[in-house]
Amino acid sequence: MAEKTSKKEKAPRNPMPEQAPEVRRRNFDEVPLGYSRDAAVAEAQRCMQCKKPACVNGCPVGVDIPGFVKLIAEENFDEAIRKIWTQNSLPAVCGRVCPQEIQCEGECILGKKGEPLAIGNLERFVADYERTRGSGELPPVPEPTGRKVAVIGSGPSGLTVAGDLLMKGHDVTLFEAFHKTGGVLVYGIPEFRLPKEIVASEIHSLERMGLKIDCDAVVGKTVTLDELFEDGFDAVYIGVGAGLPKFLNIPGENLINIYSANEYLTRANLMKGYRFPEYDTPLAKGRNVVVLGAGNVAMDSARTAMRLGAEKVRIVYRRSRDEMPARAAEIHHAEEEGIEMYLLTNPVRFIGDDNGRVCSMECVQMELGEPDESGRRRPIPIEGSEFTLDCDLAVVAVGAGANPVLTQSDPEIALTKRGYIQADEETGKTTKPGVWAGGDIVTGQATVILAMGAGRTAADSIHKYLTWGW
Repeated sequence: MAEKTSKKEKAPRNPMPEQAPEVRRRNFDEVPLGYSRDAAVAEAQRCMQCKKPACVNGCPVGVDIPGFVKLIAEENFDEAIRKIWTQNSLPAVCGRVCPQEIQCEGECILGKKGEPLAIGNLERFVADYERTRGSGELPPVPEPTGRKVAVIGSGPSGLTVAGDLLMKGHDVTLFEAFHKTGGVLVYGIPEFRLPKEIVASEIHSLERMGLKIDCDAVVGKTVTLDELFEDGFDAVYIGVGAGLPKFLNIPGENLINIYSANEYLTRANLMKGYRFPEYDTPLAKGRNVVVLGAGNVAMDSARTAMRLGAEKVRIVYRRSRDEMPARAAEIHHAEEEGIEMYLLTNPVRFIGDDNGRVCSMECVQMELGEPDESGRRRPIPIEGSEFTLDCDLAVVAVGAGANPVLTQSDPEIALTKRGYIQADEETGKTTKPGVWAGGDIVTGQATVILAMGAGRTAADSIHKYLTWGW
């Protein structure tokens, strides 16, 4: 056994093939190309099958990782995807966009001495295999309970609640404000990182299980929470995300061709502005673009600008590389594609031309001081270090807040000082009876998988409520 373990520990991680940077920087096709069957099996065989798998503890939705990996190693792909589905209804999504390196893979024992098991790549492989070559058989749905649940928002949190409650026999209707479902998965994450057909396929599986969908429904405007209860719903889950744009509040920010990342990515992604004029969604295409911020949204914005034909794209961030919140893989991909990093740099004001269009941005260089409340070292301006960057388009990607349309429409729902919904951490219950909430509308902007974890918690609580009462 010791010899077998040693061989697994020394076996190299199977790399994921990708489009070449010089090719992909000008197209919107997916960057990672996926494992072949042989690569997936070989990678799965690296798994140690630990008796106490730490990787499961690192997964916010508790997927039986050793279980599905073992089935892949045995080339039993049909059972592997069904094993995942018992805990995760969006495996093709999670396999692509979850930060596995700090969650399941971050806990993998193989990573202590070498490279961790490629759990995300394997999850993606088996989900893609099912979609393209699988049986199409879905998990069995129990007999209807007669209970109706309204889920508001079709992002990762809402889809998780919907999937879990369908699997418990409840009648679920999904309300989405936009004209298409998917939430941040479709309007926030670019095609080259998460193809729209992947999200659509996952949602279609839920529809086959009985999910009802009502798009163009702005709850809080077109219908209130109380009206949903009057219409016969027994419980409501709010998973509307945090989609209110934040800006820098510096001079010149109202100049033409300065976008919030929310608008920029929504136009490009959900409304296919990157295919104008085939799709009638005008989207400014800068030649000299600056993106302010250094999270995943900033990387998505910068890489989108490059694909739209920009000659130069720069990420401007006031801290150093060590503090950048984006995934290491996203930063690596951006740099491979020719995107420049202006670190320890803070914008001071935008400068416009005679037509009111942005033409440059004044910046100041920064140095890092003592840690602030976020735990990161506080950036401090260096006196006399001002300089100017030319730009004809700027994207502000410094976070987002809680959209007040729904939350301010019902005074029974208590909010935090920052406008997010107050919800019990253990159950997702809000201060309004029969209403739960989770995901970014509770926590602020976070990851897809954490939103899904909040959905799983709330779904369990909703099921108990529908069975035994509040």
